[in-house]
Amino acid sequence: MKIAVTYCDGEVFQHFGHTETFKLYEAEEDKIVRSEVVSSEGAGHGALAGFLRAKGADVLICGGIGGGAVAALAAAGIKVYAGASGSADGCVAALLAGTLTLSSDANCSHHGHGGHDCGHGGHEDCGHGGHEDCGHGGCGR
Repeated sequence: MKIAVTYCDGEVFQHFGHTETFKLYEAEEDKIVRSEVVSSEGAGHGALAGFLRAKGADVLICGGIGGGAVAALAAAGIKVYAGASGSADGCVAALLAGTLTLSSDANCSHHGHGGHDCGHGGHEDCGHGGHEDCGHGGCGR
């Protein structure tokens, strides 16, 4: 299984459509056997599903994501675990342990405004929560 996580400085990046980097994990028998950080190559909202499919992703773990992206990912055969926050490695470990809740619901419906509180109440264990800031900027590096 290949797992993609929206990624910034070790954490799940909170705005799928503005993701500059993904961390890709390869798992076999519920263990991570390989991981790498890759650039989204400037792909935006509409192109990210195709980008992830081309990278072989089966699963996406992300923070905020809109309905159009959810539909595009579903059409590409990628399962979405939305509303995640905290450590990217921790979220993947939770997925592999079976404790990360599958949610393909769009949880951010915004465009054309600055950062905001989406009201999903993020928390660090990454099992069920949403996110506090959709992070409309880049990674900040």
